[in-house]
Amino acid sequence: MTGLLTLEAAIEAVLARCDPLPGERVTLGEAAGRVLAEPALARVDLPPFPSSAMDGFALRSADTPGSLPVVARIAAGSPAPRPLRPGEAMGIATGGVVPDGADAVVPIERVVQTDDKLEVPQVVGQNDNIRPRGGDVREGDVVLDAGSRLGAAQIGALAAAGVAELVCALRPRVAVLATGSELRAPGERLEPGEIYEANGAMLATALRAVGAHVEHLAPVRDDEGAHRDALARALEADVVVSSGGVSVGPHDLVRSAASELGVEEVFWRVAVKPGKPISFGVRDATLVFGLPGNPVSTLVGFELFVRPALRALEGELDPGPRFRKAPLAEPVRRNDTRDELLRARWRDGALEALGGQESHMIVRAAAADALVLVPRGAGELAGEVSYLPLG
Repeated sequence: MTGLLTLEAAIEAVLARCDPLPGERVTLGEAAGRVLAEPALARVDLPPFPSSAMDGFALRSADTPGSLPVVARIAAGSPAPRPLRPGEAMGIATGGVVPDGADAVVPIERVVQTDDKLEVPQVVGQNDNIRPRGGDVREGDVVLDAGSRLGAAQIGALAAAGVAELVCALRPRVAVLATGSELRAPGERLEPGEIYEANGAMLATALRAVGAHVEHLAPVRDDEGAHRDALARALEADVVVSSGGVSVGPHDLVRSAASELGVEEVFWRVAVKPGKPISFGVRDATLVFGLPGNPVSTLVGFELFVRPALRALEGELDPGPRFRKAPLAEPVRRNDTRDELLRARWRDGALEALGGQESHMIVRAAAADALVLVPRGAGELAGEVSYLPLG
């Protein structure tokens, strides 16, 4: 496919070829940041017993208002010593087991206690301040569905529900490859015509942040054999992400080398700025992204195509790209033929486009908080816009 695809069609084409990776059993301690491949079921009722929501006194609502003897005290983590009889109260800590016979808890600040006597001046409602057994989740119920990514709140929910092991999608294995004879490692001496290699480091950092296992290969010189050798090694991964070598110059060798190695090109060139020369292909189950060499084009291509693909490989239900809405500080001009992603930063609750939008200006991009989507068309874009967060 050699035509210029719309951004929407390109994203759809990528996600259509992302088959979720198999699952593996992991412990809860290993699951942070992972995606569930199977639903996680509660091992217990939560709470596992009726518990107090307050520091106070367990009693019978029918005995209020009134004067009651305090016959015992229940600490969190200890069972009630015996059932509560009519006309009695028991002190109870937050999280303590509500004794049989009690149907309410009155907070400590709503009573007057003298020694072991309790004065309850007002009626206490039935079930007040009691967390019922299974009020959060019942044993065997689904805590989280397959496709859920496990952050702090999700890990907390699973731990509370007694889940010690779960099945998560394998983390994608991604090979990162930068091309160009002009590339040198940061810190080396630059000769005329040479530049420091930044795209590989940027991509490896972004990939590790989303949980991928990354193999960062050495930069490849502009030589057909070197390209074939490097891509052959990279194709052992689940995903290949290269930068550079996908345009139409005499040293743009990535696409031809990939074709020789059996990669089926799904598309080349997308109606987006920056990043038009992006290529995408597949070999068996391996996804192959050829991102342009300009660093901002690489960044945009990652956010639009690679990040959603990784989420889809892990089985996330909404892989994205996940655009949000925000007001634009000042109108911006549209591009007649291509959707444009502008680097922007927050200013007084709105997004302001940064100066210097050329695709080589990665230092300017480092100050950006967001990529603002400017749909193709005539005139200016103002008001509420769609954006992708950065950082």
